[in-house]
Amino acid sequence: MKKITIGARGSKLSLAYVEKVKSLILEKSKDLNDGDFVIKKIKTSGDIHSDVKLSEIGGKNLFCKEIEENLLENNIDIAVHSLKDMESEQNENLIIGAYVKRNDPREVLICNRIKNFNELFKGAKIGSSSRRRELQLKKINKNVSVLNIRGNIDTRIQKLEDRKFDAIVLAAAGVKSLNLEHKIGLIFDTNEIIPAIGQGIIAVQCRKDDEKIKDIIKRINDIETSLCAKAERKVLQTIGGNCETAIGGFAKITNNNLILKAQLFSDEGDESFDYKFTGSDVDATNIGKIVGEKLLNLAGKKFKTK
Repeated sequence: MKKITIGARGSKLSLAYVEKVKSLILEKSKDLNDGDFVIKKIKTSGDIHSDVKLSEIGGKNLFCKEIEENLLENNIDIAVHSLKDMESEQNENLIIGAYVKRNDPREVLICNRIKNFNELFKGAKIGSSSRRRELQLKKINKNVSVLNIRGNIDTRIQKLEDRKFDAIVLAAAGVKSLNLEHKIGLIFDTNEIIPAIGQGIIAVQCRKDDEKIKDIIKRINDIETSLCAKAERKVLQTIGGNCETAIGGFAKITNNNLILKAQLFSDEGDESFDYKFTGSDVDATNIGKIVGEKLLNLAGKKFKTK
């Protein structure tokens, strides 16, 4: 039997996600064993230009483009991504065949001393790679200075320990996946900071015409996570956002109802527009469209579709 090649970024976190996906597949597939898989590390544009602001090198797909190209060229059979890194519109020949059960979607503050974000002093230097996080943090505490920080989680934590920053903000999912919970000083509730769309979700992608692989990976799809992911991603599709769009979106399901809340900042970053909508979970995509259209309506001329 031909080996199944899984492609992903070469970071510790990406490889941890690959191992999780592989373990889940093996758990659900009695016809496969560990030796049936090969892992291919792929360097992406986002990895190569790790010292430059993402908005300066253009495009949200910076961490996925080369992986998707390997998939299209049959160099790999399965691609593993952090969903929040993916474009809202996929290549027509590719498909997300599974959404792995969501990890913790929240944001965390890594800081040696501070347990309350409002305690941060005027001019405190917070490291973040996201304009959304920057604007959300300043809404909570206008005194802080948010500075761009790039690199993998270990690199960012090292910069904090070297006292280049007073604190850094990261996604809880990544920190926990690398068993670095002991570094967390504060966890932001999703009502305080609405996460990035798709945050905490691993997306498993393959070629649309590869029936064998589609059958293998659909076994690990988490229905609830997939519905939430589709609702959130539809918000992004509807507003026509890109890598510079400051938007958060988070869906959860309770008693078959999908609750979706989203927050869009104006182009200037001085205003935010929030909307929350609840509907039947099976209507996930339409709920995302409703929320996206409402945000556009609320923002008016203060947000221009990219």
